[in-house]
Amino acid sequence: MAAVDDLQFEEFGDAATSVAANPDATTVSIEDPGETPKHQTGALRGSGREEDDELLGNDDSDKTELLAGQKKSSPFWTFEYYQTFFDVDTYQVFDRIKGSLLPIPGKNFVRLYIRSNPDLYGPFWICATLVFAIAISGNLSNFLIHLGEKTYHYVPEFRKVSIAATIIYAYAWLVPFALWGFLMWRNSKVMNIVSYSFLEIVCVYGYSLFIYIPTAILWIIPQKAVRWILVMIALGISGSVLAMTFWPAVREDNRRVALATVMTIVLLHMLLSVGCLAYFFDAPEMDHLPTTTAIPNQTVTAAKSS
Repeated sequence: MAAVDDLQFEEFGDAATSVAANPDATTVSIEDPGETPKHQTGALRGSGREEDDELLGNDDSDKTELLAGQKKSSPFWTFEYYQTFFDVDTYQVFDRIKGSLLPIPGKNFVRLYIRSNPDLYGPFWICATLVFAIAISGNLSNFLIHLGEKTYHYVPEFRKVSIAATIIYAYAWLVPFALWGFLMWRNSKVMNIVSYSFLEIVCVYGYSLFIYIPTAILWIIPQKAVRWILVMIALGISGSVLAMTFWPAVREDNRRVALATVMTIVLLHMLLSVGCLAYFFDAPEMDHLPTTTAIPNQTVTAAKSS
């Protein structure tokens, strides 16, 4: 019974105080089994979703997009509804232009620059400036090529403005619309696909065309080698922006479908740049040739009749 009397319950205070008093004592920490340590939860989340959040923007950017959507509560037939699409300051426009000129590998253009406040102001004026840059540069290029020829008579081709406007604005609106519809369709097939809004896709395409404004001005140089080098540089920069933006959105899809989607985006972009260079700058101008051949024929005919 003496051994039983030795067993006594004692009240312990703070665990740290008890350990300090008895260094050789063994302590056991009992926690709630349903409670998970905070540092372990943060580590699991950080390791599993960090890359996807960085590329696709599924974290704070989605909250920002939701708040932005709550602001646009006006009916679509009112002027206030469309006014929100042009509610952007100069700093944001310049920052997005800089991002389209200096794409960062591994960074998503939509999340970094667009999702917080997508706009139509930048894409609209970039397309308008590109239209006039291509049309004016094409006329000047034609003039410089034939400069010094006695038989050449310069005639401004104003039709190039309307043709350039049709091509640029059709590309900047129809291609994003088709891509948006395709991503929505694939999103219904594969739940992991992250789809962008139509306005975000238009923003990406609009700002990616900015590199072609200085390129079109430099196309005035009457050297085909220089022109093709310029178009390859512009295509590499703008094409990389599109590829790095839309690849994270389709990479969870079937491998062939994802690769075909990105390749189609790049090929359409290449077709635009090469087509503009070939039509507006490399096309031969034959307007001055009939005036040089008609006069000798009329002279010979008049000599025979006499």
